[in-house]
Amino acid sequence: MMKKIFFELDVYPFHIDFMGHVNNIVYIQWMEIGRTKLLEAVGMPIQAISQQGFVPVLVQTNITYKSPLYLGDRVGVEMWISELKNASAIMQFHFYKEQETLAAQGWQKGLFVDRETMRPKRLYPEERSLFTPYVHSTMETQSANSLIGVS
Repeated sequence: MMKKIFFELDVYPFHIDFMGHVNNIVYIQWMEIGRTKLLEAVGMPIQAISQQGFVPVLVQTNITYKSPLYLGDRVGVEMWISELKNASAIMQFHFYKEQETLAAQGWQKGLFVDRETMRPKRLYPEERSLFTPYVHSTMETQSANSLIGVS
């Protein structure tokens, strides 16, 4: 069964920019919460893997903003992995306003690196398999989105 990480957040005054809506940098913070929850869900919390000598780092972030979020909104965040390789992964994110309107969508590419050398660290097969329930291929995602009318 394919799994996704889902959580809800409130919009607070410190999230709001001079335009009166959620600042773009906040979405990146929310993505970090999602990545942290994913690592916890697979049994590889950051503190534990850091003690084992490797850490996750980001190499790319992309966000498309669809509809602004405002103070008082409740935000639903949904995330999954669209591509899992030996040392890297692409994580997909959807941000919903009140669980229905797509406010933004994005993705991040991350990889695990050795803390000492800062070189990519390949996951062992048993570590990699922990993430596979959260992998939904891009093709599956695109066809599912077309069925529910999300572009």
